[in-house]
Amino acid sequence: MKNSMSRRQFILAAGALAGSAVLAGCGGSSTSSSSASTDSSSASTSSSDDSYTLVKDGTLTVVAELGFAPFEYMDDKTGDPEGFDVDVIKAVADKMGLQCEYLPNQKFDTLVPLIKQGGKADVSIAAITITDVREESVDFSEPYLDSNQAIVALKGSAETRETLNDASKQVVCQGGTTGDDWITEKLPNATRVPVDDVTAALTGVQTGLYNAMVVDLPVAKYMLTNSFSDLEIVEEIATGEQYGIAVSKDNPNLTKAINKALEDIKSDGTMDSIETKWFGSTI
Repeated sequence: MKNSMSRRQFILAAGALAGSAVLAGCGGSSTSSSSASTDSSSASTSSSDDSYTLVKDGTLTVVAELGFAPFEYMDDKTGDPEGFDVDVIKAVADKMGLQCEYLPNQKFDTLVPLIKQGGKADVSIAAITITDVREESVDFSEPYLDSNQAIVALKGSAETRETLNDASKQVVCQGGTTGDDWITEKLPNATRVPVDDVTAALTGVQTGLYNAMVVDLPVAKYMLTNSFSDLEIVEEIATGEQYGIAVSKDNPNLTKAINKALEDIKSDGTMDSIETKWFGSTI
């Protein structure tokens, strides 16, 4: 879940997700065309065919793992979430006539189960790759960005996919990600090390604690440019992934409304502007 930024911007909000407390707000000021009750735990829909439920009336409540620059991270000055995904969901909320609020930071591998459970967040946007397994638990919006994976190692280390596939090699990843899955499938002999924090993982590669990391390619490019110049991408892995916004299966009209908003921000140039802001060009 992303321009120059120091590592201090990746220090995450402490503590687990607590109820429906919000971390920060963004987005429009008008209310949704759907009619939700003021009960934050179970808002009700209107009788219209395109109605949807919201945890909080007039607000799109978002949950993410807020340490995945350039997609989502904590601004060290304001304490607010920032990043590519943050700008995307803000633009989506604006098109839907909703406010946008983030819940406190959550571990990545809990995001899909939390949306499936319902009652705390309406959506999760956190560079979540659409996969068949995840689609068994939640619905996804139409894809909003394509991605691949990357193997990152120390410059001059001569590590490759082949050298890493050895029990003596420790390959780190963020737990519960497609990078985690790739290591399991493609480097079965390596010692896989799943962790929660991407910055800590890259620091481990930098210090020699780990031999390499497998991570989303846009994140690798951004982090190596801004914070880890002594690391390099030793292989770009063409996995053909697509990111989507996770929504409860019990709320299909919310998915439909989000898809319409995504279509709108693509057609009016907003998405191009957001991509250029965070990646230097459209993707």
